[in-house]
Amino acid sequence: MFVGAMAEGESFVLAGGALAQRGLFPPWQVALAAFGGSVAMDQICFVGGRWFRDHRWVRRVREKAVLQKALGFVERYPNAYILAFRYLYGLRIVSPVAIGLTRISAVRFLLLNTLSAAVWALLFTAIGFLAGDAIEKMFGRVQSASILLLVVLVLGGVSSAVAHHFLSAREEGPERADRESVTDP
Repeated sequence: MFVGAMAEGESFVLAGGALAQRGLFPPWQVALAAFGGSVAMDQICFVGGRWFRDHRWVRRVREKAVLQKALGFVERYPNAYILAFRYLYGLRIVSPVAIGLTRISAVRFLLLNTLSAAVWALLFTAIGFLAGDAIEKMFGRVQSASILLLVVLVLGGVSSAVAHHFLSAREEGPERADRESVTDP
């Protein structure tokens, strides 16, 4: 759960909550592991942005439009952005790097990030816990925890793909319209 929360986030925590609902893990352990993994990854990315701002990876990330968008939000709403970035699709990993590039103190980031990660971990563990019950009601009594885990991961993957599709289409909207107007007679 700790590594899953670091790597991907929500899908693993939702799956952990669903498995907790089945009695395989105590819910507090799922939430604690999710919290720890989330905070650890955010702090690593923040420090990476702060200490390695001239490294080629950070320079490459800095050139991306999504990082520029994140920096704009950080400059306008620093506290609110630190509290909210983990809920914004597509900005989860790049945001701590962007915040590390700013003058926001490491202590301020740590405090706000810790608060946000605690709420996030509890929320997604609870959603997974409740979704586990709903999945069981929809599909009947699931006999195997691995089947439940697979169902939750598939649902998480599908929802992530759908969100990615709509966000990509929204970001490409003006560019696509320009390309289509050039090719149409």
